[in-house]
Amino acid sequence: MLMRLAIFALILSGLANLGFAARDPSLWMIPALLAGWYAADMLSGMVHMLMDYHPARLGVGLDRLYFYPGSRESDEYQGMFRASMARLNPFERLVYDFKNHHPRPDALGRRTTLRQIGSTIVAGSLPVSLLLNAACLVWPLPGWAVAGVLNFLVGGTFAQYFHGTLHRADNPWIINAMRKVGLLMTPAAHQLHHDTLRRDFATNSGWSNAVLNPVFRLARRRGWLTDAGLEPQG
Repeated sequence: MLMRLAIFALILSGLANLGFAARDPSLWMIPALLAGWYAADMLSGMVHMLMDYHPARLGVGLDRLYFYPGSRESDEYQGMFRASMARLNPFERLVYDFKNHHPRPDALGRRTTLRQIGSTIVAGSLPVSLLLNAACLVWPLPGWAVAGVLNFLVGGTFAQYFHGTLHRADNPWIINAMRKVGLLMTPAAHQLHHDTLRRDFATNSGWSNAVLNPVFRLARRRGWLTDAGLEPQG
């Protein structure tokens, strides 16, 4: 129920922001929309980088789940999974979730849209959209600025959904159309990330990977990100 209310509130808030943008149309909206999409792509890459390399919590059995040799539909695995997840906070669950899709990437593509974007809506999209509503009411923000932030919100909200579409063959027509025009990256481009886990962390359009790849290399040289964080430890 709470999630449905959050989604409904986000839709209403987004429509309000769209109305604020429409009050002041201009050609500046085009570069603003592209900038917002670029920023959302960069955010997807920064979050992905952090989640991949942030160490998972120790002592709760995440290593047993990660390396479990049997069926993940078995009663044994499901019991272990529930017991471990019950001991994690929401951020720690997200960290494990990101790591867990590396050895079994297709599992991400099988998840429901709500599971992929629910936490993003509650923790990020809805608060930012409401803040944009408030800013539009208090200050005379130009329409191009509202449009740019609104496009950033769309890209950020659906970032993990876009990521999931890279790991399945059957996608809505709009995903394929957006790939053809370069607004979304292709599975082949994303495979470069999975081949090494050391590059191309952005999963929306991939536009920002040229900037994020040097950032990642610097973080590794400084020891801020280490391979020990890639897989859950005992």
